[in-house]
Amino acid sequence: MARLTDALERADLDALVGLFVADVRFSMPPAMLEYRGIDMARRVLLAVTFRPDRSYRVVPTRANGQPAFGMYMADPYAGLYRAYTLLVVTTAGDRITVITGFDASVMPRFGLPRTLPGTD
Repeated sequence: MARLTDALERADLDALVGLFVADVRFSMPPAMLEYRGIDMARRVLLAVTFRPDRSYRVVPTRANGQPAFGMYMADPYAGLYRAYTLLVVTTAGDRITVITGFDASVMPRFGLPRTLPGTD
């Protein structure tokens, strides 16, 4: 999971995609959206997550016994990171098979703060 955290914080799309199985699945309940496969994952990540104006910090936690991560997006005007999403990750060995993203409003339920101090 350290490689996942590192790839997200460095906005290294190739490193992140390198962790996925070929038929990786992304979903974002309660929205009825689901994306399958590396090509679709790459497109979604480029369009939504790895935009040039965004940077993140990632805080590990657990959800239902699975690895999970609170992602925080930099707010350079306020000088802090704001809760962005909770990612729950399913793995097979050292590969990611499923990423389920939840709205940031659930993060306090997992002991995660709404903000983190400081931006780069």
